[in-house]
Amino acid sequence: MKIFKSLLIVLFIVSFSSCKKETKQENIYSEKEVSTYYLIRHAEKDRSNANNIDPELIQKGLGRAMHWAEIFDDIDLNAIYSTDFLRASMTAAPTSVKKNIDVKYYDFESININQFTAGHVNENVLIVGHSSSTPEFANKLLGEDKYSTMEDYDNGSLYIIQITNGVATSQRLHINCNCPD
Repeated sequence: MKIFKSLLIVLFIVSFSSCKKETKQENIYSEKEVSTYYLIRHAEKDRSNANNIDPELIQKGLGRAMHWAEIFDDIDLNAIYSTDFLRASMTAAPTSVKKNIDVKYYDFESININQFTAGHVNENVLIVGHSSSTPEFANKLLGEDKYSTMEDYDNGSLYIIQITNGVATSQRLHINCNCPD
């Protein structure tokens, strides 16, 4: 009889512990971490002085910046990043004001992509950059060289990088703007 009771206790413990493991595995798969990054290049800049390395936006660029703010209006952004150039910060400004989110400035050359993504788990982030840094930033987020430098007059591309449980996917859209010149 002692052996029978001992076997029952062992069976009970084994079956109980195996149920716990299944429950933990179910929880692992049911909790998703989804981070979405929206990357754009600055809007149209003033090209009248080729020696000016930090030009402002022209009227059409200001219109595009306002257009971006309208596009991002329905997206629950958690952070907005921009390089510290006038054309990029001016592009980010209307969305920043509309969302009441302060723009954080970044230096693309020194960004640690692992720290950056770890700091934005389960968030939606807008990143404003330049014709070379925007696709490069997208590539860093993806962990592959998918996108090349943008054409010089491409101010309407939107890169959307989504990282779900460590797996990155992307798409590139082109947003037209009937902005006044």
